[in-house]
Amino acid sequence: MPSLTEVLDARGIPHELISHPRTYTSIQEARALGVDADEVAKTVVLDAGSGHAIAVVPASRRLDMRLVREALGDQEAHLATEREIEHDFPTFELGALPPLGSLLEASMYVDPELMAHDVIVFAAGIQTESVRVRIEDLFRGEDARVVPLTSWSGRDGRVVR
Repeated sequence: MPSLTEVLDARGIPHELISHPRTYTSIQEARALGVDADEVAKTVVLDAGSGHAIAVVPASRRLDMRLVREALGDQEAHLATEREIEHDFPTFELGALPPLGSLLEASMYVDPELMAHDVIVFAAGIQTESVRVRIEDLFRGEDARVVPLTSWSGRDGRVVR
């Protein structure tokens, strides 16, 4: 399997590799990089009847499983376990999967909130490196469906979709 940077280089996608202290979540990654959490793409692995799928969402948002199941057309879809992720994606550190369905050999769904940014940052496969790239470049050549996948809690605690 080619590395993330090999895939980006082969596609001619300009990118910046950024080293930072070890982080375990996309929110920690945003803090370590000094960027807003909505500028960080988090990759969530899903199990569906057709195999793995990935949801790519802003770190600032919560995955809404009702919307995910609707997007996948699979009412049984659920989050993959850490054990499954470690087994099925052994070349990547847990919590650091890059948002490329072609690299992960998984169908890809992208939340439109992420597409509102010109530039995003995402984990580079290890917990101490991230990649900064223009969003339009990142998803060029990817078979990605842009569909609502997230919700967030407003100040009054109500879930907003």
